[in-house]
Amino acid sequence: MSRKISKRYKDLISKLDVEKIYSAEEVVASVKELASLKFDETVEISMKLNVDPKHADQMVRGSVILPSGTGKTVRVAVIAKDAKVDEAKKAGADIAGGSEIIDDIAAGKMDFDVLIATPDMMGMVGKVGRTLGPKGLMPNPKTGTVTMDVAKAVENAKGGQVNYRVDKHGNIHAGIGKVGFSKEQISDNLMTFIKSINKQKPASSKGRYIKSASLSLTMSPALKMDVLELLEIK
Repeated sequence: MSRKISKRYKDLISKLDVEKIYSAEEVVASVKELASLKFDETVEISMKLNVDPKHADQMVRGSVILPSGTGKTVRVAVIAKDAKVDEAKKAGADIAGGSEIIDDIAAGKMDFDVLIATPDMMGMVGKVGRTLGPKGLMPNPKTGTVTMDVAKAVENAKGGQVNYRVDKHGNIHAGIGKVGFSKEQISDNLMTFIKSINKQKPASSKGRYIKSASLSLTMSPALKMDVLELLEIK
């Protein structure tokens, strides 16, 4: 059964050339023209990379702090001990504590978007890994969410850090701002995100690293980007 396309969506498709390959500058200006809803839609990037995540040396995973932030209010939880709990609270963590947070997670209560843990608590966090993992909430050193510097990690999470991880098909999806941002803000965030992805290119990845990329809003058609241009953003 084919998905019914709404009149709003058809209007958006007719507004811009969805088959065109857009430069980085063009795509930012054009994606703003796709705003059609009452809420401030997220600007989303989708990329297909020439990697095989089944091989550990081709897993692309990392984090990047966007210069203009994400436009989202991020709820941060920290699992730590003693002085580190106080440190996290002072830095602005929404939730901070020890075993009681683990108990809440085990019970299905996860009122946070980012989970940070100190290394000495990871044994305990591992017990709820099967709950956290599928939701993308498991702390990981590669994304800066396993650290003793909990204050910095909280500040980063609140200040526009985006964590990304390639899926089993080689795809990466991330929100890089809001359509209400200025063109300059979206462009700065886009360039910063692409630079981070390019830095993560595995040495074992052969051929063209970025196979395809597009920019869209939460509920809009996707606009294709010039892959050759993106590969030059270092």
